[in-house]
Amino acid sequence: MFPDLTRDDVFRIETRRLWLRWPTARDRDAILKLAGDPAVAAMLARVPNPLPAQVVDAFVLQARSDNTAGTGLTLALAPRAAPASLIGIVSIEGSAGAEPELGYWLGRSHWGTGLMREAVSALCQAYFAYAGGAELTASARSANPASRRVLEACGFVHTGTGMRPFPARGEDLPVDLFRLDRRRWQTLGTEPALTEAA
Repeated sequence: MFPDLTRDDVFRIETRRLWLRWPTARDRDAILKLAGDPAVAAMLARVPNPLPAQVVDAFVLQARSDNTAGTGLTLALAPRAAPASLIGIVSIEGSAGAEPELGYWLGRSHWGTGLMREAVSALCQAYFAYAGGAELTASARSANPASRRVLEACGFVHTGTGMRPFPARGEDLPVDLFRLDRRRWQTLGTEPALTEAA
């Protein structure tokens, strides 16, 4: 799904305020603290609360493996002024027989700053411009209007509602479904700055 350009851990996307870079083992403590926050974890399908360290270790290894294989792209969000300091995650994951799906989370202290919109927009631009993507899907818990606003601000179109499994919550929960296709993306703006060297 993703080209050679993204398959090396020196790959990054730079935005006005962020570096989007590969997650590393050094991000473990930040992920434990930020994704393990009950308010963040409650909106995520696969993040248990409490969040065990071994789950984070497995996540980082899987993300790096998928990035290397080009089957997905998971990037850590870090402020440009502190590129080693993870504040969230944004990803595009593929699965057999399904359109690639966007996912993301941001540490609670950064909510309401527009950083997630900036990160999602940059990753979508990279997906369509450099990976040749045709369509992206996304979903947001119906109880999470801020996540829906991020998707709408990045050009995603609401396509309906449904129920999705949230294994870490132990149940299926209602979600709003979204879609962004190449044609719509082409009307949205410019490409991000991509950097291949650290």
